[in-house]
Amino acid sequence: MILASITSSARRLATLGVVALLLAGCAVPTVTPTTPPSPLPTIPPTTPPYTLGPTVSASPFGCPTSAPAALSGTATVKMTTNFGDIVIKVDSTLGANAAGAFVALSRCGYYNNVIFHRVVPKFVIQAGDGVYARLPNATLDSKMGTGGPGWTVPDDKVTTTYKRGTVALARTSSANSGNSQFFIVLDDSAASTLGASTANNYAIFGNVTAGLDVVDRIAAVPLGGEPDGSGGAPAMPLEPVVITSTIVTTP
Repeated sequence: MILASITSSARRLATLGVVALLLAGCAVPTVTPTTPPSPLPTIPPTTPPYTLGPTVSASPFGCPTSAPAALSGTATVKMTTNFGDIVIKVDSTLGANAAGAFVALSRCGYYNNVIFHRVVPKFVIQAGDGVYARLPNATLDSKMGTGGPGWTVPDDKVTTTYKRGTVALARTSSANSGNSQFFIVLDDSAASTLGASTANNYAIFGNVTAGLDVVDRIAAVPLGGEPDGSGGAPAMPLEPVVITSTIVTTP
C-alpha cells in the first residue's frame, strides 16, 4: 500500500491497526503503565516534513545480504529525522554483534526513509523495519514492525544497565534473532522491564550522546493503532517520524 498522503495514511492507522512490537513481532514483557511525561513545547517538525533520502543500493555495492562482521572499537552515527538529529555513540564493548549490524546498515543507507513505527511513552521508541515501514511504500497492516534484512546476528551478552538514552537491538522470543530493528530507551525506569530475568536479551550497543530532546519530541507525537502490549495504549505515531539519513564516522 502506497502512502499517497501522509495525513490520510495517519488517519487510517487507528482503523487498520499496526503490529509494532519491541520484539519485532512478539509480545513485550508486561509493563506497568506510568504517568506520561509533562507535555513538551509544541515544536513542529521541519517544513516540508521530510525529504526522501537516496534509494538503498543493490548488493554487492549496497547493504549486506548476510550478517555483518562484529564491530571492533567505536563509531558515531548521526541519524537525521524530520524532528531533528540524534547522535549515537556505538561501542563494540557493549555488544559487538549488534554494533556491527547497526553500523553496517547505517553506513549503507538501510535506514533511509524508514519510520519510527512504535512509541511507548516513558519506555522506548523503535524503528528499523526496512521492509514494511519504509516510505513511500510503508504498509498499514499487521506486517509493520515485523520486517528486517533477511539475516540475523548472534546475541550479545548484556553487561550494563538499560537507562535513558540506551540504544539496543530488538529481537523476537527466539535466541539470536536480532537484525535491523533497534530501540532507544526513554526513561531509567524501563530497566525494570528490559533487564528483568524473564525478558529477552536485547543487546545494548550504544547510547545517545546528543539529541535526547529530539527523542523526547518523537515520544510526544500523538499515537494511534494497535495496543503496544504494555497496558493497551496505542503505539503508532499518527504523524510520520522519518529517518532521512544516517552518517557514520569512526575515530
